[in-house]
Amino acid sequence: MQDILYDAHLPDTAQRAFIIAGLCERYPFLRRCTLGKSYAGRRMECLRLGGEKGQVLLAAAFHGMEWLTSLVLLRFTETLCRALQTGEPVLGYDLSSLRQCGVCILPCVNPDGVDISLYGPAAAGPCAGLVERASGGDTASWQANARGVDLNHNYDAGWEALHRMEREAGITGPGPTRFGGPCPESEIETQLVTALCRRVPFRRALAFHSQGEEIYWNFGPCTPACAYPLGRVFAMSSGYLLSAPEGLAVGGGFKDWFLSCFGRPAYTVEIGRGKNPLPLSDLSAVYSRLEEMLLLSVLL
Repeated sequence: MQDILYDAHLPDTAQRAFIIAGLCERYPFLRRCTLGKSYAGRRMECLRLGGEKGQVLLAAAFHGMEWLTSLVLLRFTETLCRALQTGEPVLGYDLSSLRQCGVCILPCVNPDGVDISLYGPAAAGPCAGLVERASGGDTASWQANARGVDLNHNYDAGWEALHRMEREAGITGPGPTRFGGPCPESEIETQLVTALCRRVPFRRALAFHSQGEEIYWNFGPCTPACAYPLGRVFAMSSGYLLSAPEGLAVGGGFKDWFLSCFGRPAYTVEIGRGKNPLPLSDLSAVYSRLEEMLLLSVLL
């Protein structure tokens, strides 16, 4: 079987399916399941490795134009699979512990948004007209889902305060970014992620966004004491800045919800640096810088 080339094609729905099928064929122990379908009918898939105890969740592409994050996690999935198959260490780390404590990888939380960003309003299916009006036909920087809701503003964590700030900023309805929806968890994509987390007691979660080379680690009094030192480890291994978001980036996000709901560590990792969407040509450098941090996120 030929090697999978992660930076050869844009990671739209078809390409992600092709990569995932290739991984599952090459590594039969990689478990693939469908959480459900997005508003426009695209499958939301997760990949599982290792044991069922003490799993870690890694999730990407909450925002449409941040599709490079999907490729980072898919490439990391193969790194883990290869190590479990061969027994060889990765960067000196023995991954045999993953056979007991596993990892769940959600490569794309917002499949509609990714395809809209890549291909325009027609990719929104029944919401094509809405997306056309909201974007003016230019969707390269589209972040929201097909319904014009920013999924990382749609979680039930400080949502009311965030919604007030949205209105004060003139964001009052569906659009390319920052509209948190009519109520928390109004979107099917958000509901599928929260249902997964309520069903599986993940010991920590990492959400991948772009860009800025920062790691956000806290949200209010529910943040556990271990979140900061673990975040420092992630920051030192990646060279990213351990930081705190401000303004409209506070509240409503997956990391905020996970922390407030479960009191277990959760992080937002802003990969790379530049202007979104980050190009495919950035993948190799971004991944190389993050590989140790990714390994530590599932091993510690």
